[in-house]
Formats: sequence, structure tokens, C-alpha cells
Amino acid sequence: MRSERRILRALSLCSLAAAGFLATTLLADAADKITIMVGGYEKQIYLPAKLAEGLGYFKDEGLDVELLNEAAGVDAENQLLAGAVQGVVGFYDHCVDLQAKGKFVESVVQFSQAPGEVELVSNQYPDIKSFADLKGKNLGVTGLGSSTNFLTLFMASKAGLKPGEIVTVPVGAGGTFIAAMQQDQIQAGMTTEPTISRLVKTNAARVLVDLRTVEKTREALGGTYPAASLYMDSAWVAAHKDEVQKLANAFVKTLKFINTHSAAEIADKMPRDFYVGDKEGYIKALEAGKGMFTPDGVMPEDGPPTVLAVLSEFSKNVKGKQIDLSKTYTTEFVKAANASIGQ
Repeated sequence: MRSERRILRALSLCSLAAAGFLATTLLADAADKITIMVGGYEKQIYLPAKLAEGLGYFKDEGLDVELLNEAAGVDAENQLLAGAVQGVVGFYDHCVDLQAKGKFVESVVQFSQAPGEVELVSNQYPDIKSFADLKGKNLGVTGLGSSTNFLTLFMASKAGLKPGEIVTVPVGAGGTFIAAMQQDQIQAGMTTEPTISRLVKTNAARVLVDLRTVEKTREALGGTYPAASLYMDSAWVAAHKDEVQKLANAFVKTLKFINTHSAAEIADKMPRDFYVGDKEGYIKALEAGKGMFTPDGVMPEDGPPTVLAVLSEFSKNVKGKQIDLSKTYTTEFVKAANASIGQ
């Protein structure tokens, strides 16, 4: 009897030990999983997110990264603030806007130094030649409070239009944006590739203001405008430096891949449905616009002041507020990534 009890006790202890090991392993796995929401991952401006996944760079760093898709950046921002995701691939200007509301998030990898957006105008309105001519019109943006909304309002103000002389309409991107323009719900709107090429190719719209290159962005906005980035809650970054460093390593390697490969080679790594049935057009658009991406993930020094100037022009949240730009981004992780990868 005693022998049987000893055996049963030993088996019970083994089972508990195994269960404890399994629980520890599951907790470790759960801790290693990072969820990142992308403000429309089929958009070329956010290409580094899916490209990093496709190249296997997250796995190379030992990360389990899940990418979620959300059409509007402002909705992705809300998911981050709610704690539903650990990071957002979206525009840096949210970091400035949120600080004005008492929320601290920071760009940890800066993907681009130009918005990669254009203001398209419907060819049903041939008389519209400048932004000032958009007075009284409905202008499409991805969402109210989104970066496209920020930029649209700024350019309207710069063109001399007063508040209320344009109406911004949330229409998303891709098919919903195209349908809104075709149905005359919007007469112009701000969008990205591949939506731009789809509308221009069919002669449904033309480019009114181009923000796809650094040069044209400086001309339109008065300076470099850091846009697409990986931004995260500052407290989470401080508490998870190892994970953030691994993410920075993966994204810096991705940006270097973009900088050293052709648009065709990059396109081959992307999901086929991103081409929207026109791979040649996708490649052509990427070739023309890939200069927007930073080669190293580092925030351009003149970028944050330009973003602050744009938001201060019209945003009630930011206007008159003291913003500490040094707390809206960090170069700690990308500089370490570049040093380890080698310049």
C-alpha cells in the first residue's frame, strides 16, 4: 500500500511540476506576443509593417507579432489608448496631438519623412486649379481626427480658407474613397497609393497637391513632415525595452531592405491582393514614392517642429499648448539597431 501511495504521490508531484512548466511556458509565450494595429496595411505608406512580416524579420528577432488592420489612423490610436494593442503603425503627428490631451505616446521607429499623400480632385470639376478653389466643397479624409484630416485643414488654412468653408468627410481609403468620389459625395480628397494610381489611371481624378516626396512636402508644408511610424505608449516602452529593441531591429532591417532593393523586388514580398489587380501600376507607384522612407528609422531633426507648426495652425487641442517634442519620439532603439546591424 505504502509503495502505491509513494508512486501516486510521485506521479502527482510530476503532474504538478509539468502543469507549472506548461503554465510558465504559456505565460512566456503570451508575454512575447505583440499586437500592432496598422492604419490600413495595404497602403504603401505603411508598407514596412507587412514587408517586415513577409521577410521574416519579426521571427528572426524571436517575436510573435500580430498585425491588425484598421482603415483610419485615429481608430488605431484609440485601440492603443484602450490597451487593446501594444503599438500602432500610423502617423507621428498623433504623438503631438495626444500630448496636448495629456496622453504620452512616442514614435520609436520613424518610417517616413514625407506623408506619401496627395490631394486628389475629381475630374468632374475642371475649374479647380488650387486649394483655394475648394471653397464650399466636400473633401475626403480617412477619418475625422486622422492625419489626413490634420493636413487637409492645414492646407485649407494656408490657402486662405476659413473654418467652415470646406467640409471634411470620413471616407476611408481604397474602394470606399473611390466610390465616394465617383458618386460625388466628395469633390476632392486626401489619399495614398495605390488608391491614387487607380483614380488617375482611369482619368477619374487628378493630383492637386503632392506630398509624396520630401522636396514637394517642404514646398507645401514648409519643412520635412515625418509621417508613417511605429508609435507606442511611452510607459509601455519604458517597461518593455527588450521587446521594443527587437521591434526596432526588425523595422530598421526592413527600411534598409527598401533602400537597397528595387520596387519590383519589394512588391514581390507583398500580398498579391495589395496590387488590386494591377501589379505593374503598384510597382510604378512604389518606384516613384519609395524615397519617402527613411533609410535608418531615425527621426529627421527638422521634422517634429514642422508637425507642431501644422497642428498649431488650426488644432484646438494643440494651439497655445506647451508641447515637449522630445517626449514625442525616441531615437534610442533605432540608433542601437543601426549600430548592431552595421551602417
